Amino acid sequence: MMYWYGHGMSGWAWFWMTAGNLLFWAALITAVVLLFRAVLRPGTHVGGHPGWSAPSVPGSPGAEQILAERYARGEIDEEEYRRRLDILRGSPSGPAKS
Repeated sequence: MMYWYGHGMSGWAWFWMTAGNLLFWAALITAVVLLFRAVLRPGTHVGGHPGWSAPSVPGSPGAEQILAERYARGEIDEEEYRRRLDILRGSPSGPAKS
C-alpha cells in the first residue's frame, strides 16, 4: 500500500497558505466594515432615519440666513421672502382656509 508521502506540502507551502488565508479574511472583513460605514453613515442619506441628520457645521449659514441673502441679491421679492420665512419659522401666513 502506498501513502504518497513524497508529494506533501513543505513548510513554505504551509506558510504561504496561512498568509494567503489571513490576507483573504482581512480583505473581506475590511470590505464589509467599509460597506457598513458607507451605508450607515449619518447625514448622508436623503429620506433616511429622522435622527440621522448631518451635524451643523459651525460658521455655515442657516436657512434663514440663506433666504435673507437671496432677498438681498434680488433673487426673490418681499412677498416670497416673507412667505418662505414664515414657513421656516413654522407659522404659515396667507389667507385663512375654511
